[in-house]
Amino acid sequence: MSDIAVKFPFLTEKQDFTLPASISIEQASSQDTAEFKTSLVQAGKLFADMTGGMGIDTIFFSRKFDKAIYIERSPELCELARHNFSALGLNNIEVVNADSTEHIKLVPFCDTIYIDAARRSLSGGKLVSIADCEPNILPILDTIHSKCNTLLVKLSPMLDITTALSELQSVKELYVVSVKNECKELLALIDNTSGNTIQTTIHCINLPFKSDFTFTQADEAECHIEQSMPLCYLYEPDTSILKAGAFKSIGVRFNLYKLHTNSHLYTSDKLVENFPGRTFHILDCRKVHKEHFKDIPKANLTVRNFPTPVSQIRKNLHLLEGGDLYLFATTLMDGTKRILVCEKTI
Repeated sequence: MSDIAVKFPFLTEKQDFTLPASISIEQASSQDTAEFKTSLVQAGKLFADMTGGMGIDTIFFSRKFDKAIYIERSPELCELARHNFSALGLNNIEVVNADSTEHIKLVPFCDTIYIDAARRSLSGGKLVSIADCEPNILPILDTIHSKCNTLLVKLSPMLDITTALSELQSVKELYVVSVKNECKELLALIDNTSGNTIQTTIHCINLPFKSDFTFTQADEAECHIEQSMPLCYLYEPDTSILKAGAFKSIGVRFNLYKLHTNSHLYTSDKLVENFPGRTFHILDCRKVHKEHFKDIPKANLTVRNFPTPVSQIRKNLHLLEGGDLYLFATTLMDGTKRILVCEKTI
């Protein structure tokens, strides 16, 4: 199956759909994430996408609204969008070729406005901060708020969450979205109908399973988690949870012990079901020396709070990649450096 078919399976039978340049495809939402974003907002009369791009998000959002406005400053992308929306039979989308930072003043009041600013520099480098992305929405936030009930902003998955909440303000819900354990999106949802938001609820979402671990930064600050040496089981949280910073909350919620303050690996005597991440049975705990790994020629290796990179550990231990065993090089609560030999639980 091609990369396009994997990312946009709904297009596999749409022969008339025309693809844009590769950079637009790369930055476009996948079908999984576009469908998830659409589920976050209520159906209504009018939707506007201020950063139309390839139009994937507009396609899915348009199905929940009587009318959708796609705004894009690239004439070429607008031409493609008109063609593709027609090919998909979506006749309720208006395509507007304009700079959205100016055109937003002319847009009628919307139920929902969506923004996914471009996160690539002219040289192709990745941009992270809200101010560096194009368009920079910070100077016009008040105008955008005055034009909608709900504002949904897609941010770089590398952006610091505390910074994002501080700059956007009044974020009611923040969604940290991973796809198959790879963090893909930060989504800030602002509800202009509910007044000032005192505390943002943070959702850690793992697609396609849609597991939702929810907490607040106040919850995390107030949590106290006990530490332990390795017990029977090892738990590695999903990347969305690690990105969100729920390092104590996840352990407390599932009655787990932490291996070390900075290791972000957890352990328990009894198996915990439905943990949002990977779960392993600990077979052994070994010193990091090749003499202790002669019986393991091949294994999967992860490093957590450990000074030596994966490539160097593999070289030192003469360890090939793959197999059914999972090794975790980490620091334990007593400060010792060890490798945990594990197998996945069924």
